[in-house]
Amino acid sequence: MPQTKDDLPDALYSAAQVRALDASLIAAGTPGFELMQRAARATWRALVRHWPSANELSVMAGHGNNAGDGYLVAVLARRAGWHVRVLAVGDPKRLQGDAASAHAEAVSEGVAVQAWSAQSELRGIVLDALLGTGLTGEVRAPYGGAIAAINGSGLPVVAVDIPSGLCADTGRILGAAVRADLTVTFIGLKLGLFTGDAADVVGEVVFNDLQASPESFNGVAISARRLTASSLPRLAGRAPTSHKGKFGHVLLIGGDRGFGGAILLSAQSALRSGAGMVSVATRSEHVPAALARIPEAMVLGTSSANQLMELLQKVSVLVVGPGLGQASWGRSLLSAAAKAPLPQVWDADALNLLAAEHLSLPKDCVITPHPGEAARLLGVSTAVVQADRPAAARALSKKYTAVVVLKGAGSLIASPDGRLAVCHQGHPAMATAGLGDVLAGLVGALLAQGMEAFDAACLAVWLHANAGAQEGKSGRGLAASDLIPAIRQLLEEQAPCLK
Repeated sequence: MPQTKDDLPDALYSAAQVRALDASLIAAGTPGFELMQRAARATWRALVRHWPSANELSVMAGHGNNAGDGYLVAVLARRAGWHVRVLAVGDPKRLQGDAASAHAEAVSEGVAVQAWSAQSELRGIVLDALLGTGLTGEVRAPYGGAIAAINGSGLPVVAVDIPSGLCADTGRILGAAVRADLTVTFIGLKLGLFTGDAADVVGEVVFNDLQASPESFNGVAISARRLTASSLPRLAGRAPTSHKGKFGHVLLIGGDRGFGGAILLSAQSALRSGAGMVSVATRSEHVPAALARIPEAMVLGTSSANQLMELLQKVSVLVVGPGLGQASWGRSLLSAAAKAPLPQVWDADALNLLAAEHLSLPKDCVITPHPGEAARLLGVSTAVVQADRPAAARALSKKYTAVVVLKGAGSLIASPDGRLAVCHQGHPAMATAGLGDVLAGLVGALLAQGMEAFDAACLAVWLHANAGAQEGKSGRGLAASDLIPAIRQLLEEQAPCLK
């Protein structure tokens, strides 16, 4: 059955894996042309539901199986009495196999097929059937011009399987990509629909498995999993006899001169996310502000790493980096933290120092880089990281033997054991300072309450993104601290405190 964005499958695949699944369905006895017809029917149903009053369709067709889907959608629209025209960007004579059969059926049904040119007029709904999931290099002529024409038309756009020009594996725009209002995708969800540039071009995603049986997926490893409310790791409930000592003691280290707010945001987030006790090690100048804002926290004015040693023996989790700075004060505190055999979250300047200094991460560590920090940690450019975010997240996890949260649109969580999760929720109002500090404190609180590092990171990222989506409805001007009460509410909805 077709599905809405709220009930899509969790499993995500690479383009090669989906092609293998397609081939296995054909080998098991479903003709390829029948699968193409199913894809066309699924696209047509989604299109009509989305634009119920429309009656005109312009199909932009390439020369592969994606075009075959487009020709068959044109047939269905023609049979429904719509005004239909196919603009062939790829020469129909180059079509082969099932796609050629689809073209022949469209011609036999009286669908008008014309060669596309820059002067061609688009009308009604535009169906993008130009380039499928096999695209790996940059979009070339004439497809670049066709994509520009679609995007410049101002018309509603539906993409078949994936917006043309978007990489199915990485979510990177390959030079140019169709900006779709609706993407109807088949057999298996592609990872590239949910990270990188995808959010700007996919619109609403509708999925149809083309009647593939669950057995068809046996033996096929997934690339990643989407984080959804139904599949999230769960924080255990609390017994009525619970006390603060059972839920960890988080020590947050950071806040050099001029950066005191960052560590206070992290501390407030950790406190409100359920940590049993919260301590803060920061510059002495920030102690009054910390006590005024978070009187529940224990605050240590810290001028040197030596002052941390006794406290490091008493706590259970460290969060290091928010507002830490990269001067000698921050370096000395980070060095002391690195020697502590505790689960830790490293963020912000802790990551910049990790990239620049000879430090080793402790076991059970979570690092939370944005793309620029990830680039420094890997010794590459930010553009390289963004060109293949899944590969960058996996490379970081392998290099540092840590759970990695690669932040950004379609945040990725990678584990050293190979697991990869993606969170595509969020809101553009979240493009503001301090949100990473809130996330770091949240991860630390979940670790303190006994969650395994990968699970804590996944739950924290989902809570953070969905709190942002909730608060972002009010529009611009979102402050990082706005997320904290929303996170607390969402956490209680997901995992009630009382058993």
